[in-house]
Amino acid sequence: MGVIGWIVVVVAVGGVAWAVMSYNRLVVARNRIANAFGQIDVQLKRRHDLVPNLVEVARGYMAHEASTLEAVIRARGAASSATDQARAHPTDAKAIGLLSQAESVLGAQLGRLMMLSEAYPELKADAHMLRLSEEITSTENRIGFARQAYNDQVLEFNNHASQFPEVLLARPLGFAEAAMLESTTSDAERAVPQLRF
Repeated sequence: MGVIGWIVVVVAVGGVAWAVMSYNRLVVARNRIANAFGQIDVQLKRRHDLVPNLVEVARGYMAHEASTLEAVIRARGAASSATDQARAHPTDAKAIGLLSQAESVLGAQLGRLMMLSEAYPELKADAHMLRLSEEITSTENRIGFARQAYNDQVLEFNNHASQFPEVLLARPLGFAEAAMLESTTSDAERAVPQLRF
C-alpha cells in the first residue's frame, strides 16, 4: 500500500473515531437531561401530592369558595398529565413547553388559593394549613434548584448538538435541540412586593 493509501486509511479511521466519540458525547448529554428531569419530576410529584391535602384543609373553612378549590384541582390534574408527557420525552420541546404552561397555571391557582386563605383567620392559623404551606414553599424552592440543573444540562446538550462539526452528525441522527424549562411559578408569585410609606 502506498503513501496515499495509508493517508486515506488514517483519515477514514480518524473520521470514524470522531463520529463515534461525537455520538457518544451527544448520548451522554441527552441522558444527563433525562437524569436532571428526573430530579424535577420528584419535586413536581411532591407538589402534586400536596395539593389535594391543601384543598381538603381549605375546603373546611372556605366552603363558598368551591370554584377556586375546583380550579386548583383541575390545574393539578392538567399539570400531572403534562408531567407524565414530559417524563416520557424529557428532551422534547413541545412536552417541556406544555409542562411549563401547566405548572404555571397550577402555580397561579395555588397563589390565588393562598391569597384567599388570608381572608380566613381560622384557616390561616390551622396547624395543617401552616405545615402544608411550608411544605409547598420548600418544594417550590427545590423545583427551582432542580429546574436550574435541568436547564444547565439542556444548555450543555444544545451546545454540543449545534457546534460545528458535531452538528453534521447530530441533526441527521435525530439529536434535536432540547427546550429549557421555564419557571413554574406564576408572574404574581414572582412579583416584588410594593412597599408604601
